[in-house]
Order: sequence, then structure tokens, then C-alpha cells
Amino acid sequence: MRNLIALSACCLVIGTVGAADPVVPPVKGVPNIRPNLAAAAAAEKANLEKDGKPAEAKPADKPKYVPPQRKNAAASAAAQREDEARAEAELSDKIAQRLAEMRANQAARLAAAEKNRKQKAAKVVAEEVAAKAPPPRAYGTHWSYEGESGPANWSRINSDWAKCASGTRQSPIDIRDGMKVDLEQIAFDYRPSGFNVTDNGHTVQVMVGPGNYLSVAGRTYELQQFHFHRPAEERVNGKGFEMVVHLVHKDPEGKLAVLALLLERGKPQPTIQTVWNNLPLEKGDTATPTIVLDPNDLLPQRRDYYTFMGSLTTPPCTEGVLWLVMKEPVQASPAQLALFSRLYPFNARPIQASSGRMIKESN
Repeated sequence: MRNLIALSACCLVIGTVGAADPVVPPVKGVPNIRPNLAAAAAAEKANLEKDGKPAEAKPADKPKYVPPQRKNAAASAAAQREDEARAEAELSDKIAQRLAEMRANQAARLAAAEKNRKQKAAKVVAEEVAAKAPPPRAYGTHWSYEGESGPANWSRINSDWAKCASGTRQSPIDIRDGMKVDLEQIAFDYRPSGFNVTDNGHTVQVMVGPGNYLSVAGRTYELQQFHFHRPAEERVNGKGFEMVVHLVHKDPEGKLAVLALLLERGKPQPTIQTVWNNLPLEKGDTATPTIVLDPNDLLPQRRDYYTFMGSLTTPPCTEGVLWLVMKEPVQASPAQLALFSRLYPFNARPIQASSGRMIKESN
């Protein structure tokens, strides 16, 4: 049956082709090689009827015809796929390369950030260590009342002078708002003594022989030396004075008491004149007269005074010094005051903060 169907289809195709082709008359002298399709079909039909079953269709000997354009389309599609695959591979390579660059840049940034962080951390640690470490000691000895070696820098010149900046009981001060009380009288036990005069580069200083004392608040102090400042370092209720004499005393335990005598213009002062008469000719030199000097001649008539705790007014600015400032000024002549001003026009430390310290004064 299958053979019959195939044969019918083949005959239909052949008939169609034969009907479409024009009849070409045979060329004279050339045999007609066109197959007799009708006769072939009749013979095939007779064979089928004779055998009683359809004959199997034989495959055509002709190879299957593939249109050229289909081969070209397949080739183009394959080439396109190859191009796409190649482009995709190139794109993948570029993406991989870009990702590698981005990872490398990110790693470099992270490394730089980590290095910067470590440097900052090391700097912070170094600063903390430097802050905790004690500053290098200074051992300078030169100081003055002005410029780089002036009072503002005394504590930097020598480490032992730190109190000049950090102390809370520094002198001099402006003496005001004192508590008026019945202060005991200062007992003076001064007597004529040998002395010497030194121009030490900061002031005129007079060293006094032993045996001169004052007693106050149950303690006795021996006079060591006295010296001069211009203008007076202390003020009283804001009022300044032209000069002051500081008489420095020490007790057996090494505690200091300074008696301050404020100077104002008036009649000549004999003890001061004795000192001026024996000034050395050069700074740093010391003159040692053969005469005596009586410290009693420096004291005012009235013995009322102010008292408070303070410090030395020169380096090392030692605190714990008992200050006794006489209320009544001592007079000195204009010529005597002018003579010192030629030597030291200015040798006074600035006023320091009172820092709430107690000040007592005689009624």
C-alpha cells in the first residue's frame, strides 16, 4: 500500500512537470532519450496487479538538492554565532580585566588608608608619650626684668624656677581688702654691724653681719641682707611707690621672712646714703667698708604693718615666705632716689595674682 501511494505521488509530480514542459520536436539524426513516463507507469501498474501487492518505491538515484541560499544562510548563522561568541569572550575578558583593576585599586586604597591610620595612631601615641614625659630640664642662670629673659619666661630658663609660673602664692601683690585685726608688734633686735655692698647685676644688695633679728608670731628670724627695687614692687590699694627696700630674714629652720619698707620722696635717709657711699665701681664687684651700719636707722617711726604669705620676687620664686609690709613709708631724698635710677631704672617684678590669700593689717 505504501508503494502504491508513493507511486501515485511520483506520477502526479511527473505529470505536472511533463505538462509544463513544451513539446520539443526530435532533432533529426539524434535519438530521443526522454523516458516514456506513461509506458513506465503502465508497466509498474501491471507488475503490481500481477504480484497482488504494491511494489516498494525505489529511492531515487538523484542526491537531495539543497538550495545554495540555504547553505549560505547556515554558514552566515554559524559565522554570526562565532562572532557573537568571540565578542562575548572579548567582553568577558574586558570585564574580568576591569574587575581586576578595580580590585587592585581598592586594595591599594585600603592599604593606603591602613597605612595612614597606623601613622595617625603612631603619632597619637607619640604625642601621648611626649605629653606624659617630663620636659627636658633647663639649667639657665641668666634672668632679667625685660625681654626673653624677663619675668614671663623665668620658669623656662631653669627647671628649678617652675614656681615662678605655677605658684599660687607669688609676690608681689596689690595689698587690698586686708582684715584689720590687733596684730602683735614686730620685735626688732637690730644693732650696728659690719656690711658689704654688691652690685649683682639685678640690684644693689647689702650683706649684714650676724646678730640682727626680728621676732613675730612666735618665730625669730635673723637678717641676712637687704636690697632695693625701682619702682616699689608692692602696691597698697592700687597705689605705687617710687622705690622699696626688702630686708630678707631667715629662721633656724630655713623659713624666710621679708620686711618691706616703702620709699617716698622726702628728706635724706642716712643708712641709704651710707650704702650709696660704698657702691662698688663695677657690676659684680663687692665693696667691704671698714665702718658699721645700723639697720634700725631704716625703720619708720610707726610699726603698723600688713602681713600675708607670699614668695621671693626673684628666681627661684620660692613660696612659703612670710611678708611684713610696713604701713608708714620711709623717706629718701630725690637725689638718693635718682642715683639708684641711674643704676637700675627698672628692676621690679609685675604684680601677681592674690589668689584669694588672706591679708591681715594692723588696726
